[in-house]
Amino acid sequence: MIARKRVLELIEKGEGLNVEFKQRFSSHEKIAKEMIAFANTRGGFILFGVDDDKSIYGIESEKSDLDLVRDTAEKFCEPPIDLKIDFVEIDKKDLLIVEVIESKIKPHRIQDYKKDLSLNDAQVYVRVNDKSVLASKEMIKLLQSQSAGKILEKYVVGDQEKIVFNLLDKQEAVTVKELSKFANISDRRASRTLIKLVRANLLLIHQKDNGESYFTYSRMM
Repeated sequence: MIARKRVLELIEKGEGLNVEFKQRFSSHEKIAKEMIAFANTRGGFILFGVDDDKSIYGIESEKSDLDLVRDTAEKFCEPPIDLKIDFVEIDKKDLLIVEVIESKIKPHRIQDYKKDLSLNDAQVYVRVNDKSVLASKEMIKLLQSQSAGKILEKYVVGDQEKIVFNLLDKQEAVTVKELSKFANISDRRASRTLIKLVRANLLLIHQKDNGESYFTYSRMM
């Protein structure tokens, strides 16, 4: 069980990379979005009965909200998501505390009843600061390779990789579009090159609120 003190600390700290407040259960799709983002990133807590401004409202029905949360994780997320669920009383009001565990089988997506994940229309979410945003194709591919345990131990640096390094020597980050332009290659090829560099631990991938990915040097560089 989560300690009451820990819940108070989460509320005081406010929403962020690992914390989301929900005054009430809104819809299966909206809650699934938050669950998926946490599972695909570093895990986190969803506190039901707490508003964005930290005001405590409490939940209306323990059983009803519990059933909705479990239903969302099992039926609206693909693959289903593992949760730890607790109830904590704050100011004589019951809060539903949902801990989403970081997944080992990323990426998760909104249930679309398709056999395989489609890069073009799958709704895959990741956590960026205090928001859950749609993952870029690059982020989805990286999540797939990480879950499959695909690490590039031997990687030959070619002309395209040298262009990436030259760009990063002049600026803090590089995008797929920038590499495509300067290397005179397709976006798909540029994307593939940058993802391989991340898998080789030479670059880090980041994502903006608008869903666009950008790449920087790894700390190892």
